[in-house]
Amino acid sequence: MKTMIRLSLLANVAVLIPVCAGLLTDAGWTGHGYGGATAARGILLSVYGAILVVSIALLFRPDPMLVAPLLGVQVLYKLTTPFTVGSFENPVVISNLVIAVLHLATLSLIVQGLRRTPAEPHGAG
Repeated sequence: MKTMIRLSLLANVAVLIPVCAGLLTDAGWTGHGYGGATAARGILLSVYGAILVVSIALLFRPDPMLVAPLLGVQVLYKLTTPFTVGSFENPVVISNLVIAVLHLATLSLIVQGLRRTPAEPHGAG
């Protein structure tokens, strides 16, 4: 489980650093996957930036109870992008689906691990 958590978080960082930099600088390649520079793309940059910062922080404290909500939200939005974009051919949609598979595997291991671990009373530890 720990290895997969680390892998999911590192994947977030590895993907989001260049994506955020590209969106921030309006790099030529961003138009193909994200469209032109718009307010909506700026909002997306904020969301991606937040996921990047949280992923980096969680690399230093990879608590499954903190990682699971991040990955869960990501899986949900990544799996819905083909429908909101209206295409399975957009490069962002394709990468989202690949990363969603990774995060689903990690979430599955987190859930399995939590089921095996007895819950601590609130405030313990």
